[in-house]
Amino acid sequence: MTDALREDATYLAGLVASGEASPDELLDEALARVAALNPALNAVVLVQEDAARRAIKAGLPEGPFRGVPFLIKDLGAEAIDFPSHSGSHLLQGTKYGFDSAIFERMRSTGVVTFGRTTSPEGGIGPVTEAAVYGGPTRNPWDVSRTSGGSSGGSGAAVAAGIVPMAHGSDGGGSVRIPASSCGLFGFKATRARFPDGPASGEGWAGMAIDGFLSHSVRDNAAMMDACAGPDLGAPYVAPAMEYSYMESIARPPKRLRIGVCETTFSGGAVDPECRVAVQKTAKLLEEMGHAVFPACPVADHAGMMHAWTKIVACGTALWIDKTLEAQGRAFRQGDVQGVAASARDFASGISGAEYLAAVNKVHAYGRAMAATFDKYDILLSATLAEPPASVGRFTHDRDDYEGYRVGAGGVFEYSPFCAAFNASGQPAASMPMHWTDSGLPVGVHLAAAYGADATLIAVCAELEQSAPWAQRKPEMLRNYLA
Repeated sequence: MTDALREDATYLAGLVASGEASPDELLDEALARVAALNPALNAVVLVQEDAARRAIKAGLPEGPFRGVPFLIKDLGAEAIDFPSHSGSHLLQGTKYGFDSAIFERMRSTGVVTFGRTTSPEGGIGPVTEAAVYGGPTRNPWDVSRTSGGSSGGSGAAVAAGIVPMAHGSDGGGSVRIPASSCGLFGFKATRARFPDGPASGEGWAGMAIDGFLSHSVRDNAAMMDACAGPDLGAPYVAPAMEYSYMESIARPPKRLRIGVCETTFSGGAVDPECRVAVQKTAKLLEEMGHAVFPACPVADHAGMMHAWTKIVACGTALWIDKTLEAQGRAFRQGDVQGVAASARDFASGISGAEYLAAVNKVHAYGRAMAATFDKYDILLSATLAEPPASVGRFTHDRDDYEGYRVGAGGVFEYSPFCAAFNASGQPAASMPMHWTDSGLPVGVHLAAAYGADATLIAVCAELEQSAPWAQRKPEMLRNYLA
């Protein structure tokens, strides 16, 4: 087969609809690429070929991605046919007696799900280096670099051309960090745009949400349209969109006020390559007729990050202790990696009142960010403060969770932008607008006001049309195709 899987999912679905390719043929090619490319990446795990073949034989839904091979993140997206490790030895081989609402909606698009993608333990890192998978997940553009986290396996699988699009989730940048690291498009929707049930009502006090990594904006738009809307019993819902995601990308936005931040939101320096990416994108937006001016959101960014750290520590302690309770035993050294274990220890010192104070701090931050966005329609910044980190730099084999997140040289210095919009609930996206001279992708980050998903994705589609990126290929994929 030609390089069909490097084309986007919409294109592949068109091949199936026209009879030029069958779902089984596309699955064969995806599995061949897993065999050829995954040993160098360690991105695709828990392959369930039989389940995929059964789904094809039973008849796929007539959705926008009928017959397209697909992967789901090994964290959340509970599904009967797809056991999970959730990045942890403690949860290894977990089986589910139900299909989650998000999985049912993804399946309704006609995708052929055949496996899962790696995730760091508990989803709490900007890299994907979980011990349960036997080693780190690596970046197809440079295997000495991380593919990001926590949806790092999905980012690597899509960038390497194994699948054209994959599921992820984002509680502090976990879709957008891999998108930046792997040269992909990643979109974090407004809080509660997608269902969390029936396993939970919300993740990390509402900061976590599902999402997708793709080569094209249109693939992400169509999948988000299929997944949008509350499920039964949702505790709250996102504001209604004036237009669907797909309608929005077909409607060029009005000329917008674009605030541009070339530093961190606290005024710190970013890597020159990241600054160049922002400047190039700002110039392009200005050439497109948008009003572009310097800006930086005024809010308690450091306070938000410390509150985020407390909330996620409590969430980590919850899943560890619930699992141990179900297993009827006490915690043992080695049950989880160092970061998760120290997060649990850190959470033990947080009272209920302190937890609620952290949630209130996050809500206050959202109000401050909402006020800031009265001044502009879109905020442009880098996605990360530097190009993708080397493998091992943010290893989970350390026991200082708080320092890992907010200490000197920690995660929030490396990723100072993404979690802001998990805390505020606002929509945000990472776009691959720059590559370094050494061939590493560098993403730019665009965010909009709460509920303004339609405006944001319309701008993303405009940028994609003006500066397309999808034909770039990592060397490992070029070698495979040669």
